[in-house]
Amino acid sequence: MIRKYRYGNPFPTGAVACEIAAEKKEQTAFRLNAEGEFTLALAPEDCVYGLGEAVRGINKRGWHYESCNEDDPIITEKRIALYGAHNFIVVAGKKGVFGAFFDCADRVLFDIGYTDPDELRVKAVADFDLYIVEGKSAVEVVREFRKLIGDSYIPPKWAFGFGQSRWGYRCEADIREVADGYAESDMPLDMIYLDIDYMDHYKDFTVNKERYPDLKALAADMKKRGIRLIPIIDAGVKVEKGYDIYEEGVEKGYFCKDAEGEPYVVGVWPGDSVFPDVLNPEARKWFGSKYRILLDEGIEGFWNDMNEPSIFYSKKRLAGVLEKVASARGRNMPLEEYHGILGAIGTLANNRADYAEFFHDTPNGTVSHLSVHNLFGCYMTRAAAEYFEEYQPDKRYLLFSRSSHIGMHRYGGIWTGDNASWWTHLLLNLKMLPSLNMCGFLYVGADIGGFGDNTSEDLLLRWTALGIFTPLMRNHSTLDTRMQECFRFKDKKTFRNLLGIRYALVPWLYSEFVKSATRGDMMFRPLAFDFPNDRRARTVEDQLMVGEGLMIAPVYEQNAAGRYVYLPEEMKMIRMRSATDYEETMLSAGDHYLEIPLTETVFFLRKGHALPLAEPAKCVDALDETKLRWIVSGNAAEYEMYVGNGESKSELKTALRKLKVPQEKK
Repeated sequence: MIRKYRYGNPFPTGAVACEIAAEKKEQTAFRLNAEGEFTLALAPEDCVYGLGEAVRGINKRGWHYESCNEDDPIITEKRIALYGAHNFIVVAGKKGVFGAFFDCADRVLFDIGYTDPDELRVKAVADFDLYIVEGKSAVEVVREFRKLIGDSYIPPKWAFGFGQSRWGYRCEADIREVADGYAESDMPLDMIYLDIDYMDHYKDFTVNKERYPDLKALAADMKKRGIRLIPIIDAGVKVEKGYDIYEEGVEKGYFCKDAEGEPYVVGVWPGDSVFPDVLNPEARKWFGSKYRILLDEGIEGFWNDMNEPSIFYSKKRLAGVLEKVASARGRNMPLEEYHGILGAIGTLANNRADYAEFFHDTPNGTVSHLSVHNLFGCYMTRAAAEYFEEYQPDKRYLLFSRSSHIGMHRYGGIWTGDNASWWTHLLLNLKMLPSLNMCGFLYVGADIGGFGDNTSEDLLLRWTALGIFTPLMRNHSTLDTRMQECFRFKDKKTFRNLLGIRYALVPWLYSEFVKSATRGDMMFRPLAFDFPNDRRARTVEDQLMVGEGLMIAPVYEQNAAGRYVYLPEEMKMIRMRSATDYEETMLSAGDHYLEIPLTETVFFLRKGHALPLAEPAKCVDALDETKLRWIVSGNAAEYEMYVGNGESKSELKTALRKLKVPQEKK
């Protein structure tokens, strides 16, 4: 059951897909204190789940969080905000379980046992709707919430292949080198991503003809090899006379405006830039239609970036800082003045005061960007998705974004932003997965190997072993770091085997994804969701249930020879060296120390479940799903699998098959 309560006159976020009438008499477990915070007493055994993309653990107790979409590449435990605003929590414990969704366009602050270890405090800084979701279990609560916010985006099947990306593929020759490197090493590849290097002076929907003289021919040639090109689209549109998209947007008034009604100019990658007013339906439709420029070049997928939106500087603030710096020239500065200049420079990027300086024209009137900041990335991605629906209504395109808000899950997926080549970020990748699923985001993944800093071979191997199970599997790194394509490392055999395991699992992975999307389920779940009566399961945060009956427990520590794994019940352990070389062993419930060398991948299957495996192929399109091998645990009579090429939406209605499962090998 879901109950809705309205506080004030909230700006409509678009997060909710079905309208519910607000109740007049409040009946919630929360209490309102003198500071305007919703409070809830927490028993020692209570767990608080959710908040989507956030730092720290699966159980969010012990820290404070803020939904304020923020571009800051240094992601450590001290952060309270990341790239998404996902204001849904599930409280599970002594008094039962319920969910709470604070549907607010502005910031929401969550203090989950930080100020007071025994109290949850939530405060929205603007008007909002509160939805209370009740159910008999955490799984049921999430399922009810997913009904409220609508169906999750389903990408094409080829998007479950492996993708290679890097900021620094500067020209066509670089793309061909990557494709050839994977092919010559006999490693599968489905996608190569184009970062900002492909653009003409960082202008959206343009191609640098010197670096990429014929993008259409390159895309067609790559597709013959089973590889799709996936270009980036940034939020900032370059200010430049003669640039048709800029001039057309200015003429029609489709960019965000300052208080005088002029396009608000900020600095991003191209220098002076303006933002499309994606909260204006006409401007959103206009901006979405520009994706056709690249669709007509043979492109079938995009990743939207810098769409918090990120600001390097505003013109006014930059002028003030430059004046302050210039005033210090030639003078002997004391410590305080020196730090004052450094501090002023530090205020340039993503300053909230600048967000208050520009405005959106919305169906609800003119609003300050500051009050709807968290919605921008969502509506930018919505612009693309709505145009794809118009361009080819039955075709599924790949689309994901860095910034998001609940509701964007209907239009695309997300990657978890600018992580680093740190072992802690490998573990953080694992912990984010169930929280994102709770908020509807199923097509998710992190930059495998880490985006910033230099990866190591063992870190990349361990991260790839986790990435085998994430729907979005992309190796991505930044400029001036070590090249981290799998084929560049010494142990090519293990990388080849890991990617082969991924492709063998694609029929299962895709089927589990689509079932989760169409049934409102989570693909990744904390152990406590599947074993709610197991007290120990509530404390396990480095293992996850995946799909129907599979459990993963990746190694995430440097130089570890293995790890301890907790089994809530008897399970079958599958120890894979390659897609065709593996061992099956039944393990009893309890704790087990397992040696897991870099050359092996280990996971577990609950009794009564089956796992189909395909023969590995060079790309998803080349997989033969008519010839499957099976791993069976206990008595599993059948398996529901989605078959077909996975490119049309209508296919989903007829693609589900119930396959007979062979008997378990004794």
